[in-house]
Amino acid sequence: MFVGDLDKVVSLLLSLSGRLARVDNALNSLEEQAPPEERRTLTEKRKLLMRQHKDAKELKENLDRRQRLVSSIMEARLDAESLDDYRHFVKMKAGLIIEQRKLEDKIKLGEEQLKCLLDSLRH
Repeated sequence: MFVGDLDKVVSLLLSLSGRLARVDNALNSLEEQAPPEERRTLTEKRKLLMRQHKDAKELKENLDRRQRLVSSIMEARLDAESLDDYRHFVKMKAGLIIEQRKLEDKIKLGEEQLKCLLDSLRH
């Protein structure tokens, strides 16, 4: 259960961070003559994403406390080698989720660039 929650919380944090970065970029790239409604919409979206990100960080803190509890239970039940394997698995799980997200973002960016390139060749 803990490992499943770890997967969900890390994915949530990455998703919210990415969305927040995109909104920040959109806000920063708005031109002065952009409609005020567009700026207001993006600002409200940013506020919402920041609240959600703060909530997700609290979930991560709770999960970290659970991890310490689960780890202490595992220490009492597993031999040293199995305990090392468990700790390595938990550490690698979060790292692999992050790496997977980076690769998915690179693939998405590459697909968008390819689409733009093909569109420019057609015109």
